Amino acid sequence: MCLSIPAKIKSIDGDMAVVSVGGVEYNASLQLIDDPCVGDYVLLHTGFALQKISEEDAMETLKIFKEFEELNVQMDEEEKQEGKRKI
Repeated sequence: MCLSIPAKIKSIDGDMAVVSVGGVEYNASLQLIDDPCVGDYVLLHTGFALQKISEEDAMETLKIFKEFEELNVQMDEEEKQEGKRKI
């Protein structure tokens, strides 16, 4: 399974861009999308911008990723507590 993440284009230099994901910046190839502009949101996968997406879709996806992260932390804590009870 492949996973792409929403990223915002911060700057463009030819076919390359600096994109931001959660405040962390990455270099990304823009060769696969048409008419990229600073401020656009794109789906980023292994250093390539795959397609443009709306800001609304980007924010919703990032919200879901955050919810999964919080759930994972909660499950890890429950697992630790269960392990302590078995000792």
